[in-house]
Amino acid sequence: MNNNFNAPQNDNFDNEINPTMHPGKAAIYGLIIVFFLFQFGGGLLFLAIFGTDLSSANVNAVRLFNVAGQLLFILAPTIMLAKLVYVDKVSPVLRIKLPTIKEVVIFIVGLVILIPLLQSFIYVQNYIIQQLADSFSIFQHMKNFADDLDKLMESSYGIILNAQSLFEIVFVVLVVSITPAICEEVFFRGFTQKSLEYSMKPFWAILITSFAFALYHFNPYGLLALTILAMYLGFAAYQSKSIVIPMTLHFINNFISILAYFIWGSDELMNTSIVKPDEFSLHIILLLLLTILFFFFLFYLKKNYYKFQ
Repeated sequence: MNNNFNAPQNDNFDNEINPTMHPGKAAIYGLIIVFFLFQFGGGLLFLAIFGTDLSSANVNAVRLFNVAGQLLFILAPTIMLAKLVYVDKVSPVLRIKLPTIKEVVIFIVGLVILIPLLQSFIYVQNYIIQQLADSFSIFQHMKNFADDLDKLMESSYGIILNAQSLFEIVFVVLVVSITPAICEEVFFRGFTQKSLEYSMKPFWAILITSFAFALYHFNPYGLLALTILAMYLGFAAYQSKSIVIPMTLHFINNFISILAYFIWGSDELMNTSIVKPDEFSLHIILLLLLTILFFFFLFYLKKNYYKFQ
């Protein structure tokens, strides 16, 4: 396989796969189909079952619906699409391969650097947004809309994350960490990104897939941060050729979010609150230092990856 990050993988187009349609079109169709199935089909079905008042709904039933929704509207269509487009070459397209323990560990190290980097990024981003909203009315209107959407998502996740027993905690881990790590990674870093890699440079395949991933989550303040996080997952999938590593990173990220909720009462790992002016400079410095450290890590990883295989 071509390991040049800036070159498309068309050199293996005929040798590795024999698709029934152009892989780039397959990726776009997949994004559209899964989006409508999961967001609209799943959303309408959710409203039909639970209505609009989540406070009166059975929480465990809501959690079970979320698991079923991911399996039925993301994972199942992905496997069906992969089978239809790539026929008997589904495994390489979905990157079904076990990595070494060293590979998993080194990518976890990168995630440890990236998480606080993204938190500082969100603090800086939200401070700038607040300053713009205070100065321009159009930004204030946009911020009000983003705040409403953010509160809606926060209340929805809060209901799912609120656990009162060990059974519920295990159920929350299944809903929030395990199921999305499997279903979303197979679809995004597996089928979609791999299909795009056959059509364009890997960097653009990762960027497009990551931005779509962020849009799927309807998180206004986390859009850029989620895109960056997803790009790291995409890089991990591309570099390791294994879907297991982005699955593992996705699971860890979401599991830390659960811990953050139980410890600090926040339903998001990435806190979207506005920092005070005297804290802004600190987060700017942290953001710069962590960004430099993260790029050094990526450079080291790319240059020495053979040591971990």
